[in-house]
Amino acid sequence: MKLWGGRFKEGTHELLETFNASIGFDQNLVLYDIEGSLAHGEMLMKIGILTEDEYSQIQKGLLEILSAAEKGELVFEIKHEDIHMNVEVLLVEKIGDLGKKLHTGRSRNDQVALDFKLYTLEQSRMIQKKLTELMQVILTLSESHVDTIMPGYTHLQRAQPIRLAFHLMAYFQMLKRDFERYSDLIDRMNVLPLGSGALAGVNYQSDREFLKEKLGFVAISENAMDAVSDRDFAIEFGSAGAILMMHLSRFAEELILWSSSEFKFIEMSDRFTTGSSIMPQKKNPDAAELVRGKTGRVYGNLMGILTVMKGLPLAYNKDMQEDKEGVFDTADTVNMCVAVFTEMLKETTFLKANMEKAAKQGFLNATDLADYLVKKGLPFRSAHEVVGKLVGFAIENQMVLESLPLEQLKAACDLFESDVYQAIDLIQVIENKVSYGGTSKAAVVKSIENGKAYLNR
Repeated sequence: MKLWGGRFKEGTHELLETFNASIGFDQNLVLYDIEGSLAHGEMLMKIGILTEDEYSQIQKGLLEILSAAEKGELVFEIKHEDIHMNVEVLLVEKIGDLGKKLHTGRSRNDQVALDFKLYTLEQSRMIQKKLTELMQVILTLSESHVDTIMPGYTHLQRAQPIRLAFHLMAYFQMLKRDFERYSDLIDRMNVLPLGSGALAGVNYQSDREFLKEKLGFVAISENAMDAVSDRDFAIEFGSAGAILMMHLSRFAEELILWSSSEFKFIEMSDRFTTGSSIMPQKKNPDAAELVRGKTGRVYGNLMGILTVMKGLPLAYNKDMQEDKEGVFDTADTVNMCVAVFTEMLKETTFLKANMEKAAKQGFLNATDLADYLVKKGLPFRSAHEVVGKLVGFAIENQMVLESLPLEQLKAACDLFESDVYQAIDLIQVIENKVSYGGTSKAAVVKSIENGKAYLNR
């Protein structure tokens, strides 16, 4: 008979047995379920529901189940539906009917909310740890490439010259925001749901303060109905993962482009690329492409849980059994993608000469030529028009702006003087970006220093 089967006259249909069971995936929560049960049992002893001897037997049984779980030795059965009932059955098998007393003062509703939160909290912290490692790699690369010059792009067209370190540190800022999103998520979800019962609280003076301290939460839920039906933390976890994956996907896309013959800005390690089964010359950036591709599945997981939750009345509904698989997949995918990306980036070689060569093409100093005229007193819109015509002339004559003779420049605008060539020198153009957060050497070095301080805080 089912643990809940007292009022039923017939057994569960075999189709529903399979359809209803979640043990196929929520067994991922076994360690958290046992952790919660140990704390709950100790609390029951503290408030007099269990004697010390009873709790000692329950504790011993749970620890044996935990040891078997950690060794991968547990066998779960579909007929027991979920991880909570499987663990309870295993406990009863070990210590007899005493094991049935453990469920006093709790429901599977607050039990699963607890397990799921403990899992999501741990996964969030694991992702943060991996993010820190990736951010450190970016800082190290940036320090090595402060003086590497490359084109900056808008619309995938060469726009202005920048430092490679400046470009890399843009991703540092994205990842910093990702790290902080997980911190915000941890702060919001760090609220204990255990002790809420099915939806209305329990008929015991449960010591929820003790449970909070024992399980490492920072607050206790204020409303039992909300506590058992809340999955905001799972949705936020999916959202944080989706945004992080979007950032990795953008970075991966650039690395894929830069590794192509058309750019040839980087050489990716053999260890993170693959070959073609038919074309011997190929070296495919598969690791980066998989990161880009797996972003889509993380997006899908987020859309899935949002859709599950969108029409549910309070409080718990069986629909919420569908909340976990997507979160488990997101956690696995994000953890793996950040780890792979970190190692791939460590082993990527940036081809400095090719980057600098590209920065010298495409009239990347045109804006500075216009700013030169502005400093001489010409309105920017007029300066823009003058330089635009000079760019057109240079293109027609296969020249670059710095090679145009002074006479040609003066013919376009009599404000040009011989100092113009210094103003549009590639390095000078970069150093002209004196605003805080720009690509000048001082600004980039400051950005790297700030990054170090952030990671060492």
